[in-house]
Amino acid sequence: MSQPPPPPPNQPPQPQGGFGPPPGQQPPPPQPQGTPQPGYGYPQAPQPPQPGYGYPQAPQPPQPGYGYPQAPPPQPGYGYPQPPTVPQPGYGYPGAPQPGPYGYGQQPGGPAGGPAGGGRKPNAQLLIIVAAVVAIALIVVGGIWYSSSGKGGDGKHDTGSSSGGTGGKDGKDTTGGGSGGTEKAPADTASKVLFQVPMPTVATTMSTQGSWLTDKTYVKTGAAEVVGYDPAKGTRLWTIKLPGPVCEAARHTTEDNRTAILYEPAMPTKTDPSHGCSQVAAIDLDAGRKLWTKTVNSGDQPITFDNVTVSAHTAALGATEGGAAFDIDSGKLLWSPKVGDTCYDAGYGGGAKLVAVRKCGDYDNHQLSIQTIDPASGKVISEYKMTKGIEYASVVSTDPLVVAADVGDSAGDGSGISDFFSIDNKTGALRTRISAPGDQYAAKCEGISRIEYCKGVVVAADRIYVPTEEHEGGGSGTRSNEIVAFDLATGKQTGQRADSGDGYTITPLRMDGTALLAYKRPPYDKGGQVVSIDGGSFKETTLMENPATSQAHTVEQSMLPEYAEILYAGGRLYMSQVFANKPLTGVGGKEDLAVAFGTGG
Repeated sequence: MSQPPPPPPNQPPQPQGGFGPPPGQQPPPPQPQGTPQPGYGYPQAPQPPQPGYGYPQAPQPPQPGYGYPQAPPPQPGYGYPQPPTVPQPGYGYPGAPQPGPYGYGQQPGGPAGGPAGGGRKPNAQLLIIVAAVVAIALIVVGGIWYSSSGKGGDGKHDTGSSSGGTGGKDGKDTTGGGSGGTEKAPADTASKVLFQVPMPTVATTMSTQGSWLTDKTYVKTGAAEVVGYDPAKGTRLWTIKLPGPVCEAARHTTEDNRTAILYEPAMPTKTDPSHGCSQVAAIDLDAGRKLWTKTVNSGDQPITFDNVTVSAHTAALGATEGGAAFDIDSGKLLWSPKVGDTCYDAGYGGGAKLVAVRKCGDYDNHQLSIQTIDPASGKVISEYKMTKGIEYASVVSTDPLVVAADVGDSAGDGSGISDFFSIDNKTGALRTRISAPGDQYAAKCEGISRIEYCKGVVVAADRIYVPTEEHEGGGSGTRSNEIVAFDLATGKQTGQRADSGDGYTITPLRMDGTALLAYKRPPYDKGGQVVSIDGGSFKETTLMENPATSQAHTVEQSMLPEYAEILYAGGRLYMSQVFANKPLTGVGGKEDLAVAFGTGG
């Protein structure tokens, strides 16, 4: 087993103390290795207003409450008290414009009757450079996604990370009765390490964003490659080599297991530390092959995109130069940026529906619009205009539609979330606004350029599930937290609460039918757990408990839920890093890119 990997240049060091033994009882956990310097590598932390590099935004450092800082005062009831909710007449259904709470106006939306927001149709003024279709015939691996059978809820594909996803359909409350899911507790919940994927050797820190799970393959990006592994043994089944590092990866797939990635056209060098994330490719995860690679030019330069997502059979990409989209099967261009347009699609949320975060106006005076659009044509279906002054927004879920924003930079913890906005997909009207102060809730979004990159929050069945920040636990020197649920129609807490237990930190993963799956990061003397939480009673059932051995514990503790990608299905837990790090001179031990735990034989 490896020692905990050092954080990448734009990732904070691993917090100390929060998951170690209480003072005086046990030696502290291994100290993190020194943080490598960016050097000539990447990803560099974006420097506004320099757009287009497409690298992940710098994760914000964990705030007090993650380790052993002063605990917030005890809170009554379930979770934490909320500010009074201003009534929303009709919860935003069609009617005359109504002022929303805290000055956030409701904007009835409707079909635009033309190209989505202007500029979503191909424009003759742009030169579209289409690279040759690259078909690397490799070992064909069959398999279907853990969607409605293994992931529950909506039959969509949200296995890309632990950010959560959607489940259930807009407006339907399916939290009563049985879970309807497929994840059942085994006779023996004790797991073992199934396999480890060693960290690739790289000359500098390199992005390894993206992981997916089918019923026959665990797929993980590596150093300028995408690899399919046997999900039980970790044997390499197929490899797609790329000319440069993967910058971003779509979290969703098509029904036939195709997805999209962004990558650089070449490897970084001292003279060219970045070549820009200009290459978009479609990947067939069943066949283990790249279907096509495309670029989009603005003038004579390729656009470097910031984010990519998939909805239906559309791969949509956002950037400060504007948005573009391709048919994921054929590679046909569906729309591209319009020259001279003062509005642009900063990014998209995918999955059940396609939602654009569109910006209009000057750099320091943006107006954000949240548009549900047709994935084939880009035509606007509905639109909600956010109040001016909100610079960034993240798409948490597209069905039900929920976006997050840090209003007035009030979160205070770098999470990117002070409020959630529940929006009607059909009309574009605001249903309700949910206050989620950064010092009380632990979800995080990186909406500056990574529009769909939210962690620790799940939306399903007209509910949003959010973890609280850590606070004092029941034992001496211990910490704990909860997952609480809010109603997306009323904005009020449902009264449901799932406790982590002393020393653990609980994070929602995804839905399994009407049950919520969650991961519990362990204290110093135990292994992590995966639990299923009944959608009605919120009763917890343990599905897996990982080994408490020092080696297993060390590698598990290196995979912080705030940054690592965490997938669970069929009694197996997959945890992976989103960066490959340059080895440090004089530091012993090997790092892991990914690790898999499993129950049963």
